[in-house]
Amino acid sequence: MMKSFICLSLILFPLVYNVEGLKIEPSPWKPIKNVQLGAYVEIGKYAIEEHNKQSKGILKEILAFVKNVQGKEQYDNGLRYALIIAARNSDGVAKNYEAVVFERHVMQDRVLESFKAI
Repeated sequence: MMKSFICLSLILFPLVYNVEGLKIEPSPWKPIKNVQLGAYVEIGKYAIEEHNKQSKGILKEILAFVKNVQGKEQYDNGLRYALIIAARNSDGVAKNYEAVVFERHVMQDRVLESFKAI
């Protein structure tokens, strides 16, 4: 009985440790074929909204989502999206921005990791 328990422990311990203890390396970035699909548009709009919230009071410029131009995604204990987004400022001038959004499916939340004009 004790031998069986030890053998089972030796098999299961590495599996539990991998799930809870080790960080799995992120996958390589892969291009998004159609950034105009609903889920990607939702992420692009989220990036613009979050940028507007974070820059409120710092910048007077509020951006409005126009469209996703291109993007890529990566799996890293959730999905990370790097999108090039076209957005208009309050004067109606359109410009491209790069946004990186991390989406954790387990916790069902999103985080805007970076946002910059390009």
